[in-house]
Amino acid sequence: MHARRDGSPVTDWPSWFAALNQASARARAQAREVDAYERLRRARDFIDTHYEQALDLERIAEAACFSRYHFLRSFRRAFGITPHQYMTRKRIERARELLVTTALPVTSVCLEVGFTSLGSFSSLFQRHVGHSPNRYRRVIVQSLGIPGPLPGPAIPACFASFFAAPIRR
Repeated sequence: MHARRDGSPVTDWPSWFAALNQASARARAQAREVDAYERLRRARDFIDTHYEQALDLERIAEAACFSRYHFLRSFRRAFGITPHQYMTRKRIERARELLVTTALPVTSVCLEVGFTSLGSFSSLFQRHVGHSPNRYRRVIVQSLGIPGPLPGPAIPACFASFFAAPIRR
């Protein structure tokens, strides 16, 4: 004799089959959840490796085999933020790294991490980090004791080469 989930015995076959179908449905639902989470992780990994490119929701959802609206809701439910917010965080994180470890101009850093507008990059950086990119570079480089680029205005190479004195050998 078999028992129901609550421990009471199942005495008739229709009840037994109904209980079996319910258990089977729960197992299938759990398998779908695990599969969906794996696909969402795949999408997050896709963002991690392609954040510097122009990604839209459609392309990221496609990488996870979701429709875009279902993907957006599922991603937010699984990770607590939208795919766009996640990608912005990744870009800002990489920009912080580049500002400290390289002497690239802020505009180059902006383009390197996938932003197309210096204004939106600067305002998002300010909002996330609390400093403008230039100020962040100065504050962090000084606090870490890293020798930064020479102070003073940058001179474009074309200007310097045009007005520079000839090199004597």
